[in-house]
Amino acid sequence: MNFETLLFEIENGTALITINRPDKLNALNKNVFTDLDDAMTEVLNNNEIKSAIITGAGAKAFVAGADITEFGGLDLAEAMALSKRGQDVFFKIENSPKPIVAAVNGFALGGGCELAMACHFRLCSENAKFGQPEVNLGLIPGYGGTQRLTQLVGKGKSMELQMTAQIIDATEALKIGLVNHVTTAESLLERTKDILQTIQSKAPIAISKIIECINVAVVSDSAYTNGKSGYDKEIEAFSQCFITDDMKEGTTAFLEKRKAVFTGK
Repeated sequence: MNFETLLFEIENGTALITINRPDKLNALNKNVFTDLDDAMTEVLNNNEIKSAIITGAGAKAFVAGADITEFGGLDLAEAMALSKRGQDVFFKIENSPKPIVAAVNGFALGGGCELAMACHFRLCSENAKFGQPEVNLGLIPGYGGTQRLTQLVGKGKSMELQMTAQIIDATEALKIGLVNHVTTAESLLERTKDILQTIQSKAPIAISKIIECINVAVVSDSAYTNGKSGYDKEIEAFSQCFITDDMKEGTTAFLEKRKAVFTGK
């Protein structure tokens, strides 16, 4: 596929989505959101794609933030539309039934940190930096950052990071649970691909149900959970897995002491 602001390639069932504005430190603008939306549609609809990685072009930045040049002169309604557009695209990533992992290769600030947090989990290189510095602009995060950072690191740390606009390094991000792994810059993509290859060897329907259930676990608003508790959702998802061909294959393979071959049915 051809995009204005992204590079998109597929290898071994994994789509590599690269934000490609290195001269702007991969800042998010309207065109990036359009391309990300379209790229996620391709990920969701292309049966060849089993998972995806989101990363940034160049050695300096994953995404250094939103493109502030687009903020000038916005009225209240336009600002609301801007925030909702970003949130809608990031919800599409977060709620993807296929695993989406961020490979953070440098600055992930503001909207870039929010994009990384919308992914199902994160790996980063040793030179990565994270932060929500919007308060320095007289703003707050608008693409889900106030919610997801709190879910990931807890209320107190989220309050401190957002109110002080502190930028943290990879070591601190790992310590507080913002990222799962820290690697060298050279091994970041290969390590991320290796993890996704492991995930792709599992039952696809079960993977999608894990994503659904965990997303319910971290969202208390009934508008997003259809009034179900996480435990209710788990019962529903567990029983749905029970009637799949993958469940029959997995249990049969276990009893026969062989590797299961899942079909996603």
